[in-house]
Amino acid sequence: MAYAVGVGGGNQGPPKRQVKLEKECEFRIEVGETPLRLRLVSGTAEVFGTELPPEIWLTFHPRLKFAVFTWYGATLEMDGTTETDYTADETPMITYVNVHAVLEGRRKRAKASSTTNPDSSQGPRVMVVGPTDSGKSTLSRMLLSWAAKQGWKPTFVDLDIGQGAITIPGCIAATPVEMPIDPVEGIPLEMPLVHYFGHTTPSVNVELYKVLVKELSLTLERQFTGSSEARAAGMVINTMGWIEGVGYELLLQAIDAFSVTVVLVIGQEKLCSMLKDVLKNKPNVDVVKLQKSGGVVSRNPKLRQKSRSYKIREYFYGIGNEFAPHSNIASFSDLSVYRVGGGPQAPRSALPIGAEPTADPTRLVPVNINHDLLHLVLAISFAKEADEIISSNVAGFIYVTDIDIPRKKITYLAPAAGDLPSKFLIVGSLTWVET
Repeated sequence: MAYAVGVGGGNQGPPKRQVKLEKECEFRIEVGETPLRLRLVSGTAEVFGTELPPEIWLTFHPRLKFAVFTWYGATLEMDGTTETDYTADETPMITYVNVHAVLEGRRKRAKASSTTNPDSSQGPRVMVVGPTDSGKSTLSRMLLSWAAKQGWKPTFVDLDIGQGAITIPGCIAATPVEMPIDPVEGIPLEMPLVHYFGHTTPSVNVELYKVLVKELSLTLERQFTGSSEARAAGMVINTMGWIEGVGYELLLQAIDAFSVTVVLVIGQEKLCSMLKDVLKNKPNVDVVKLQKSGGVVSRNPKLRQKSRSYKIREYFYGIGNEFAPHSNIASFSDLSVYRVGGGPQAPRSALPIGAEPTADPTRLVPVNINHDLLHLVLAISFAKEADEIISSNVAGFIYVTDIDIPRKKITYLAPAAGDLPSKFLIVGSLTWVET
């Protein structure tokens, strides 16, 4: 059933070709170094839960990995070369859509009871967990798109600071999803709630990560209180691939913080069993094991790093270079840069005998503007005062391109011209070298 074409060096022969898919089959594609155009010629098909428009060419960007699935059969036409592509007739899609059907029922019940019993008007809060490269963000996208297609506006929460599905890496973020997610453009951003952690692994400052998760959950809780529609639609939460030790503790904390009602475990027997055991006293939490899709591609650390760089570049330039970011100059005195965490709380002499000084994970440390900031990505906080930085979300990001010490000037790239929304900037360890 599977026919692989063009593995390694792209396809031979004419670039345009048609692919016929039988019902409930999936065509898996890894785009090469040049864009790939694809269109639906006949039948119906979807990418990540979003239906493809008939007869319209879509351009998929280089290095993108995606799958086209059809429930009833379809013919596709491709123009361009792929790194690899093949058809699979074994996919977990039936199981995934069954999960969606159960969630849909819960949303309808929540909506129906919002007038009679506000306490039971909470729709499903779904958390997708599993090891690195198990297909968590793909499943999250499908569940969100299918819900949006039914007219709901579920909230997407992304806790994966390593990759960043909503905005750049190093952030935890949330945004309502009102339309099925565009297979090429990704998640449309109206006004996402974003907290900047500033690093790509929580191990740099575990306590700060926990604090930011809690902050985000409290903000969403307040929003849900004011909107029965958002409450009934519920949320889909994407998590990190770190599932052991501290990573496992962070999963449990997030389940608690967001009052999760459904935990979907992808392809990890041990994790599923541990979660079932630890959550057995919470009767309102269902833990469900799902199989991993055979189309999931493992990425080595170098590829993951590359993917982070693309994500940062995309923030400033857009997916297809459609944005024109601005280079701006500011005086050192116009900006206040802070790092969160670090610095001992008290000198050794002030501590009880034998006690070690510990760094305060949420302490704000002012940072002098110098060459250390070159090539760093800084977040612009909405905070009005410095002590509000941790509890405030961020307005956006800048990228430092030059520091002129004698003139006390900093040059940075920003998505738009004009003054920054705030003088408070947060620095982490997120670097990017523009190529």
